[in-house]
Amino acid sequence: MKNYVNSDFSDHLNIGSQWFLRTPERALEQAYKMALKIKDIELEHFAGDKVSSQSGDYSQNVLDCFQTDVEKYLKIIKIRVVEFKVSRFFIKNSNYAFLDKLKLIDEVLSRYKNEDLELSNSNVVAYSQKPTLTKLESHQQPPKNSSQLTSKLSLENIEPVTKKTGIFPRSIGRTFRKITNDMSPSSEQEVLRNFQASRKITKRAINCLLLLILIPLLTQELSKKFFILPAVEHFRSVESTPIFLNWEMKEEALKQLQSFEEELKFDNLLKHSPQISVEAMEEKISLKAEELAEEFKHKSNSAVANVFADLLGLFAFAVVVVINKKGVIAIKNLLNEIIYGLSDSAKAFIIILFTDIFVGFHSPHGWEVILESIASHLGIAADRNAIFLFIATFPVILDTIFKYWVFRYLNQISPSAVATLKNMNE
Repeated sequence: MKNYVNSDFSDHLNIGSQWFLRTPERALEQAYKMALKIKDIELEHFAGDKVSSQSGDYSQNVLDCFQTDVEKYLKIIKIRVVEFKVSRFFIKNSNYAFLDKLKLIDEVLSRYKNEDLELSNSNVVAYSQKPTLTKLESHQQPPKNSSQLTSKLSLENIEPVTKKTGIFPRSIGRTFRKITNDMSPSSEQEVLRNFQASRKITKRAINCLLLLILIPLLTQELSKKFFILPAVEHFRSVESTPIFLNWEMKEEALKQLQSFEEELKFDNLLKHSPQISVEAMEEKISLKAEELAEEFKHKSNSAVANVFADLLGLFAFAVVVVINKKGVIAIKNLLNEIIYGLSDSAKAFIIILFTDIFVGFHSPHGWEVILESIASHLGIAADRNAIFLFIATFPVILDTIFKYWVFRYLNQISPSAVATLKNMNE
């Protein structure tokens, strides 16, 4: 049986190695097919030009369909190109027959390199955005690349909150400009463009947020179930391999075995239950010990597999962030709009809620549960001294950062929210 298991595992290992050796060729071929699909759309509907509103006379909904397909193909291309580069780094191959395909892929990527949200072309601002966003952005460093610059174009024409007033109050000027804009013949088209741009940003932010949540989770679960856990069980199937990873597992197994033994003795002492001989009791205890050993050996294997699966999940999260930078920017803008669009009392309520959870009086118990759960997930014995040291330092650092943020930023962006926060704390 053991030889059959080893042979079956060797076959799977050979198949996996062959699949891995073909990874560069397979990834590049998939990216090349996606690039050809983009070229087909350009040749068939946009006379060979880039898919944009300037290249074809289409309605907005039709153009959105083409742009959605192109964005989907571009994401696949970027993922496969990263896969191609990483796998080629580990697999040495001097064959350069792929250069023509790679050249076409680079042409397509360079053509859509500066492609961004429609909001960047119109320089419009959604009416739902609050001017307080500008003050927050004004404290950040200037954008270092085109994607960061594009994300700020929608905010560059908003007047800063802390700008000094002139002879007349700023509210009079804002009211006059609002009336002028409302009376403009192009006001309806402006509102429509603002709404379309805001909807596109929201859709992109939601899609990116779902990808950031689902892809790491699926990567962690699927890789653990189908690849990592079987490999760990195979290498830990040797009899000399310890059953328990740490003393906590051993102590828990001994407690369960002791509880089972006491339960048998209690049932044996009851008058209405059948008497059990000492040999039968010892046999049942021995079977229970074997069952516990098998159970905790599987727990140990699962904990070892969790380490590698979690690393793959983090790697998948980083890949999504690097590839989908526009989506990350859209998420940041959407969160800024939601958070800074809240009322002062709502801001104060959310701040008090989160600070009491993470740095409040009862937060040490929560941190203790979280750290013990992480240690159990990774198969590490929970060191009480290390946990107490973490609880004594990390929440204090968080509280300091929070107070600095309130003093440095929130006090200038929304002084009324700070006043409401102080009144609610008192």
